[in-house]
Amino acid sequence: MAEALAIAVGKYTYVHEVGKGPPEAIDAHHIVVRRSREKGFNLCLFTLLLFAYPTFLLFRQGKLDTLHIWSLVIMALLMRLFLKKPVKKESVLILPAFGVQLETQYGSGKTVRQFVPISRILKPVLTECVTPVTCYWSLSLIIRGEEELMQVFKELRPPVKMLAPIWKALCAAIECGECTETIT
Repeated sequence: MAEALAIAVGKYTYVHEVGKGPPEAIDAHHIVVRRSREKGFNLCLFTLLLFAYPTFLLFRQGKLDTLHIWSLVIMALLMRLFLKKPVKKESVLILPAFGVQLETQYGSGKTVRQFVPISRILKPVLTECVTPVTCYWSLSLIIRGEEELMQVFKELRPPVKMLAPIWKALCAAIECGECTETIT
C-alpha cells in the first residue's frame, strides 16, 4: 500500500507517494501539470478563425494569393508550437540502495526514463535561475565525473514549495550531511 500526499500550487500538483510493505524503499515524487479546458477551447477557436479567413477569401475571390498562403503557413506553425510535446507529468523515483530514476511523461503517451546510480550522485542542489525576464528555482544533481549539473525536472518549472521535499528526500537517500539546512 502507498500513502500519498498532494499539494496544488498554480498549474502544478505535487504528489508524494511513500510505499509501505516490502518495497518501502521506493519514494516516489510526481509533479503533474493541471491542464485547463479553456486553453484547449481557445486554441481550437483561434485555429478555426485563422483557417476560416483564407478559406473565406478563397471562395470570395476564387484564387489564393501570397498573403493567404502565408496565413496558412503561420497557422500551421502556431499549431505545431502549441501542440509541441506537452508534458503531463515528471517524476523522481528514489531507490536509496540503487539510485534515482527520472521520468517524463508526455501528452502523446511517450515516457522518457533516465536512471542515475546512487554511487554517481555527489549532492542534490536547489538553485535559483535568473534570466532577464523571469526567476525560477531548479533542482539539480551534482554527478561524479560530469562537468554540468543534471536537471531533475527538464521540462517543468515547479515552485520551490514543491522542490524542497524532493530535495530533502534526495539528501536523505544520499546521506549527505550538508543537506540538513531548512528551506522556507
